[in-house]
Amino acid sequence: MRTLITGGAGFIGSHLAERLLASGHRVDVIDDLSTGSLANIEACLANPDFSFVNDTVLNEKMMYPLIERADVIYHLAAAVGVELIVTQPVRTIETNIKGTEVVLDVARKFGRRLLVASTSEIYGKNEKVPFREDDDSLFGCTGYSRWSYACSKAIDEFLALAYHREFGLRVVITRFFNTVGERQTGQYGMVIPRFVKAALAGEPIVIHGDGKQSRCFGYVGDVIDGITALMDDPGAFGEVYNIGSTEEISIGDLAEKIVEMTGSASEISHVPYDSVYGPGFDDMRRRVPSVEKIEKQVGWKATTSLDVILSRVIDYYRGVKG
Repeated sequence: MRTLITGGAGFIGSHLAERLLASGHRVDVIDDLSTGSLANIEACLANPDFSFVNDTVLNEKMMYPLIERADVIYHLAAAVGVELIVTQPVRTIETNIKGTEVVLDVARKFGRRLLVASTSEIYGKNEKVPFREDDDSLFGCTGYSRWSYACSKAIDEFLALAYHREFGLRVVITRFFNTVGERQTGQYGMVIPRFVKAALAGEPIVIHGDGKQSRCFGYVGDVIDGITALMDDPGAFGEVYNIGSTEEISIGDLAEKIVEMTGSASEISHVPYDSVYGPGFDDMRRRVPSVEKIEKQVGWKATTSLDVILSRVIDYYRGVKG
């Protein structure tokens, strides 16, 4: 089996590449390294069944041969992280919409199986918890670039489902809910690596907002179990699935837990959203997935607890620091 991973030098993509190689797959990765890193795929580069292309999914001429020789495609390439989305909205929109359109169109031509990675941001400001795949999306004003990511990923989903209905493309969509684990960077606003690195360095842990907003954090290994199971199930094509943990924690409690687990003397402080992201920034108070659909389809649910996740991330960053 030959697999193509777009954005495969990123956090999730690199873990997926390692898993597939260990399972005997041949793996091709394309990544422009704008947010991914060669360090993430360092363990893969010496494997003769692995190849890396430093290019963008917007390059249709490059995508043709990569998709033609692939049996399965995981389309993970996207703009990631709130900070990047707010500061570079043009890049966010173009990468997410144009890149996905290229991948869908070429995959259709060759009849390939395809997974399109989406996001819990799709639910926007909807306050109905837990979020179910058929719930409404509620986005903020177009004057705030914060919503450009959610809207662009919604277009990706519409396109993918249209390709399935009109052309029979075997595509499945997964909405990720705060996937975390080793190698994730806090550079673009991801909260757990940012807090852990600060705690280990004895620096202040800075919470954006009042800290009462809550999230669920799913371990990357669990997430990969889920997406690979979906790709192996023909009954999953043409459907959308939430994928993430249902263990909920407030950001304030998360910061305190990390301080305790690292034995850190770091102080915890708060800054208003406006001072970080500009006036009018919206955030969701709770973001909890329903995973009933994916559990019913392939028997998947997250099994790694938050305490275990944090222990692994802390150990990883201790090793990096040393």
